[in-house]
Amino acid sequence: MASKRTSVVLTLLATSPGIPVPFDEIVDELWGDQPMANARNALQANVGRLRRLLESVTGRKGDETLRTANGGYLLDVPTDAIDAHRFLRLADAGGDLARRDPDRAIATLEEALGLWRGGALMDSCDGLRCRIRAAHLEERRISAYEDLTAAKLAVDSARVPVSELRQLAVEHSERERLSELLMLALYRDGRQAEALEVFHSTRRRLADDLGLEPGRALHHAYQAILRQADLLGEPRRVLDFAGPVPA
Repeated sequence: MASKRTSVVLTLLATSPGIPVPFDEIVDELWGDQPMANARNALQANVGRLRRLLESVTGRKGDETLRTANGGYLLDVPTDAIDAHRFLRLADAGGDLARRDPDRAIATLEEALGLWRGGALMDSCDGLRCRIRAAHLEERRISAYEDLTAAKLAVDSARVPVSELRQLAVEHSERERLSELLMLALYRDGRQAEALEVFHSTRRRLADDLGLEPGRALHHAYQAILRQADLLGEPRRVLDFAGPVPA
């Protein structure tokens, strides 16, 4: 089992596969707040442990997988062997497909989000570099979820998990697109009043937390729902009262 510092070394190298990470950069990530006179030796010890771990997992010699190169260390593995990079590739592809081929977008984005097993880089987030990379991955995770929701709304709004979407919109109230998608999902579900209330609650949170008004897109969604604009699509009817009244 890898130690915390060994995990940090692996994280730094895995987020830049095939690119040497300088010794000093790794040392700073590991011990930036507590400088060590023998930090380079301590780093070599962690790299040795990591090489033995990688050899047991890959079957390749550890110093072939984790190489010394250009004043640093390099992880010599294909980019797609690392879940974070596979996720980013799939998330970008799914986002590009969302408008022109929503069915393919759904499959691609579900594959991307299916790679997640918890928080980004959750065992390696003490240092500044890992925190920045973790924040970027979490940002892309929410963006991919937004793209997936938009694609599902384009295909069949019944496929959107409204309760899950509502929870994310509350947790990330600064992301107005989540609120906009929630409003559309509720409207399509025949819940116009709830859709309008999402706008008002989002507006209150933005004002209280950030001192901001909702952006133009959210205002346009609100006005469109008030008008029941055709561009929103038809709300789903729970009961159809258009038929003949029974005697």
